[in-house]
Amino acid sequence: MLPEHDHDHPPVAVPVSRPERSAALHRARRLNRLTLAWNVIEGLVALAAGLAAGSVSLIGFGIDSAIEVSAALILTWRLHQERRGECMAGYDRRATRLIALAFVALAAYVWAQAVTDLAGGTKPDASVPGLVVALLSFVVMPRLARAKRALAPALGSQAVAADAAQTRLCGLLSGVVLVGVGLNAVFGWWWADPVAALLIGTLAAAAGWRAWRGESLADTCCG
Repeated sequence: MLPEHDHDHPPVAVPVSRPERSAALHRARRLNRLTLAWNVIEGLVALAAGLAAGSVSLIGFGIDSAIEVSAALILTWRLHQERRGECMAGYDRRATRLIALAFVALAAYVWAQAVTDLAGGTKPDASVPGLVVALLSFVVMPRLARAKRALAPALGSQAVAADAAQTRLCGLLSGVVLVGVGLNAVFGWWWADPVAALLIGTLAAAAGWRAWRGESLADTCCG
């Protein structure tokens, strides 16, 4: 059985047998395909709802989904390298750095747009579809993140851990979006939406910094 790990501490590689590594790899690929499918749907709905309502937090949430799709595609490439049967440390490091840059790209866009909306007093409309997709994400994403993170030690993959962090961030951001969009819908507090977007950017930047500086795990196929 693969161990559970605290989200507040980096995962530590654990020695596993070849069948255990193979099982972890199979599950990681399955969860990655699920992540891709979910985030394509989530991103399209969030972006459409955000553009229709003029909601920067929903647009930022949709872009986060797009970035999570890119992170999942990067991880797909990383997991595909396993067929080489060689040490994965170099591939893993490259994938982790690319995922970290995706976090930073999200932060830069959302900050710029949120500051523009706050300065201009842009008032977004209420968005029921946006609230629904954010609520679903708030329920689903944390569970998916935990399942993915538990596989990182068995594979010795910091890229898997970074991708799990991106999925966890998606869950956190959905909560932020629920608050920002909800306050605007219920009380008409238009500024809550761009303020929520600023928080989204801050969380994304922090996650990118942690991923970039994170130490590589001991690759369990190199032993």
